[in-house]
Amino acid sequence: MNFSRRNVIVGSIAAGAATAIPGTAQAHGRTTYDLTVLGTSDMHGNVYNWDYFKDAEFDDTAHNDVGVAKLAALVNTIRRERRGKATLVLDAGDTIQGTPLAYYYAVQEPITTTGKTHPMAKAMNILRYDAVTLGNHEFNYGLPLLATWIKQLGFPALAANAINAKTGKPAFQPYVIKQVSPGRGAPTLRVGILGLTNPGTAIWDKGHVEGTLTFADLVATAKKWVPEMKRKGADIVIVSAHSGDSGTSSYGPGLPVENAAGLVATTVPDIDAVLFGHAHVEIAQKFYTNEVTGKQVLTSEPSKWGQRLTRMDFTISRERGRWVVASARSATLNTNTVEADPVVLAAVKEQHQKTVAYVNQVVATSTGELSAAESRYRDTPIIDFINHVQTETVAAAVGTALPVLSIAAPFSRTAVFPAGDVKIRDVAGLYVFDNTLEAVELSGAEVRAYLEYSAKYFVTLAPGAPVNPAAISDPAVPDYNYDILSGVDYDIDIAKPVGSRITRLERAGVAVADTDRFVIAVNNYRRSGGGAFPGITKTPVYNEQKEIRQLLIDWAQARGTIDPADFFVPNWKLVREGVSVF
Repeated sequence: MNFSRRNVIVGSIAAGAATAIPGTAQAHGRTTYDLTVLGTSDMHGNVYNWDYFKDAEFDDTAHNDVGVAKLAALVNTIRRERRGKATLVLDAGDTIQGTPLAYYYAVQEPITTTGKTHPMAKAMNILRYDAVTLGNHEFNYGLPLLATWIKQLGFPALAANAINAKTGKPAFQPYVIKQVSPGRGAPTLRVGILGLTNPGTAIWDKGHVEGTLTFADLVATAKKWVPEMKRKGADIVIVSAHSGDSGTSSYGPGLPVENAAGLVATTVPDIDAVLFGHAHVEIAQKFYTNEVTGKQVLTSEPSKWGQRLTRMDFTISRERGRWVVASARSATLNTNTVEADPVVLAAVKEQHQKTVAYVNQVVATSTGELSAAESRYRDTPIIDFINHVQTETVAAAVGTALPVLSIAAPFSRTAVFPAGDVKIRDVAGLYVFDNTLEAVELSGAEVRAYLEYSAKYFVTLAPGAPVNPAAISDPAVPDYNYDILSGVDYDIDIAKPVGSRITRLERAGVAVADTDRFVIAVNNYRRSGGGAFPGITKTPVYNEQKEIRQLLIDWAQARGTIDPADFFVPNWKLVREGVSVF
């Protein structure tokens, strides 16, 4: 079922405006109480307001701040203001991956072997969350590390639709019912919190979850558990979902919908609110009309990295011996308005400092500055650096009976190797994901199809039309879903329609035939189906679970020098009717 515009009752309502819940009597003339629910999401390993890639305080063009310490300051302020009233704090997932801090305690000094407490567990325990939902990135470092992190938490980790493949039962706690006092002398209020994670994990972390976990549809799962939560006494039900609300997916139809928060709100009865994440956008307040009850369901998404805190406020009243929601509203609060909480900073200080020291280790000397600023639309040495290391690694392992090609995406527009010392943080800034290297065998026809699919990244520009590099790509296609191939020579004609853009595809001056065979070095995310590229989800001919970022660091350390003369081979360009765009 698809939700339509008629289901979105208040799509652009001003943040903080309240709306009455249809079918519920207003609270005039009777005692009312209130409940506040605070929500975070997509913190991605940020505790300090720090950019480990720049080795400086985090800042962006909007002057956002990041980190749990900033969130804690806001939460503490609200708790003080509401002393004696019910306040819950939830998180919608993607917590333990995304910064060098999170990486260091998953890979360099993993908590599974050291027994140390993960920095995100330390920080979140101080903040006293009531529950966290597992996001897809929680699975990036494998199930043992995830299990260790969950044990370190002082609150439940929820994921009702993550199913044990052998038993068919939930692999994690599906929900929790919190009993709180909405005010002095008031009966206990029972708030049910249902956690839903993202089905895309089955693709994105296939190597960690295949055969162990399956991921059920969010709507079907909510329809199963919400009635049970009500039977168990939940007066109010809040869903914490690691799932955007667009109703679309970045993968094919083989898995349940990726961004299903709106679908949950519109199709599952008895849900009062949905805190959601995954899409990294700020939605202060949006109401969906439930198709079954006609009730308005409050939803909110608090951006990413700790830049925003969602605040949901509910007015509740007692009717016929039970609590009902009379009105609801939400807003997002900016963490750049507060000073970081000193208790959180102190708790994670040693781990933060150790990470800073790690990322500032020098790995090599660069003969000149290498920038990724133009890598999306020009062939640049810094992307060839990635492809060269991947090609060399795979060729050493599988041999060269077939030509070895390599695929890399321009993950970062700001990555740069400075002339002189190149540090781990520079390499990490170029290769920002914790991907591992794999390889598959493709035919010439499959290589062409792959490149055609990748070329949909570009907008269509007629010959002679002005070219603005800042607007050359389709905003619907993220940079990480545009792949650059080394080992063959090709042209992308952006004047032609999508699907007919690869006008030249050669190897050593000879046109690539459909029947030619190649080994393709590729990251595990892409090989598992991330981005839905054609032909790539095959059984690997190489998979030694080597992390690509570490391979880049090892290559640079072994040579001591990063010189484009050792790896830069210009092999592709954008054209219009054969004329180069740049």
